[in-house]
Amino acid sequence: MAGPHASQSAQTQSGLSSEALEIAERLHDNGISVPVLSGSVRLTDLMLICGTGILSAWTDAGATDFTLTHIIALAGAMLFSLAFFQAADAYQVSVMRRGMSQFGRIAAGWTLVFGMFFLIKTMTGFGQSLPQPWLGAWFVMALGSLVCFRMLIYRRVRHWMKIGRLERRAIIVGGGTAAAELIHEIEGQSENDIRICGIFDDRASDRSPSVVAGYPKLGNIAALVEFARLARIDMLIVCIPLRAEKRVLELLQRLWILPVDIRLSAHTDKVRFRDRGTSFIGTVPFVDVLEKPITDWDMVAKRVFDVVFASLALVLLLPVIIGAAIAVKTTSKGPILFRQKRYGFNNEIVEVLKFRSMFTEMADPDAKKVVTKNDARVTPVGRFIRKTSIDELPQLVNVLAGNLSLVGPRPHAVNAHTDNTTWDNVVDGYFARHKVKPGVTGWAQINGWRGEVDTSEKIRKRVEFDVYYIENWSILFDLKILFLTPFRLMNTENAY
Repeated sequence: MAGPHASQSAQTQSGLSSEALEIAERLHDNGISVPVLSGSVRLTDLMLICGTGILSAWTDAGATDFTLTHIIALAGAMLFSLAFFQAADAYQVSVMRRGMSQFGRIAAGWTLVFGMFFLIKTMTGFGQSLPQPWLGAWFVMALGSLVCFRMLIYRRVRHWMKIGRLERRAIIVGGGTAAAELIHEIEGQSENDIRICGIFDDRASDRSPSVVAGYPKLGNIAALVEFARLARIDMLIVCIPLRAEKRVLELLQRLWILPVDIRLSAHTDKVRFRDRGTSFIGTVPFVDVLEKPITDWDMVAKRVFDVVFASLALVLLLPVIIGAAIAVKTTSKGPILFRQKRYGFNNEIVEVLKFRSMFTEMADPDAKKVVTKNDARVTPVGRFIRKTSIDELPQLVNVLAGNLSLVGPRPHAVNAHTDNTTWDNVVDGYFARHKVKPGVTGWAQINGWRGEVDTSEKIRKRVEFDVYYIENWSILFDLKILFLTPFRLMNTENAY
């Protein structure tokens, strides 16, 4: 999709009302991913079942030596329990927030597991050698552990539901009668997890009232972009007739830079769509336009990837890091590290660490002047560590702290510019590169787009490669970039 025609600078000038700011502040906390929650509960159930099966063998009642038959019984119990718990909807958030109902489902499911053992033993004879005391001890210990764990889950889920962290936070784009009808339909769905946080619409009050179905209109579309930078919003629901194609496209061009799911409400349209996914909230149909990148288990996998490889890199590169620190400190006055404010995820400002490469009195933390070839501000040691990218190594600490990712779009300085024009005014859709965490290395850098940005074409190419990375992300893609980085850094033509 083409980039937006309005720059972020122009958008933020609109400002937000005090009501919108108050709501954004309440929605600042991250939500909890339902797939990750249910997956984590499944994993914990399996660990409890396996752990209590092994532990029960050590009790006086179930004392036994483990054999292959015991191991098969453990594996079978985990498989059957997952199937029975799933059939009982025990991994649905709506069930997890209930007390006795949840405990009853778990107890019934676990009892059915042992019923399957008895059935298999009767019909095939398999498991005749399993000691009854061990099975009894395992049944009691596992049931007690599962119920205690579910008691904890019950309390946590109710707390998270109360503070809104287990709901999908949605903004309605567009007001009037169509928005009111959509809100009533969504709220009428059983077990609905959508929390409507407000309405944004460009139209005047005569066509779009200030309150729709009990929800306030918080501003126009420009204000929505600013609001989504402050609040943790999961979804934008565009409630505009799909036949108003021009207006829909204009809105999408302005909203696609945000790291959120974008859905077109199709509840009043009977239209067939090609090349688009569809989804439902209950019986309300939506057209899936854009998906939020790197969510749920992908986000967990990427974080584990970052922590593992950043820790490994710190250990392996420790001699280089110590050597660079000594060289910087002993060859020029000033601190070893240089701190600079840069754009992070969703335009948040993060403080990025680097080895200081300039003379202290000439340092430029606000990036008012780009570094050029033979720049007099750069120290002799700084010139070497910039060419080899050794100056970037302290950013591994940023990765472990969670401010950066190991691989992603490089974080640009807040005031980065070319020909006195900030980059968000040079490239339409520039801020789309901030839909994921920035990285120490990235797809643009290993394709040669690093170093001085002295032309508009260079920053356009960087953004093009960054957006390609976001749209095609995978762990294997990250591994490829990480593997190629040391080899591509040998090309120092544009690094100075």
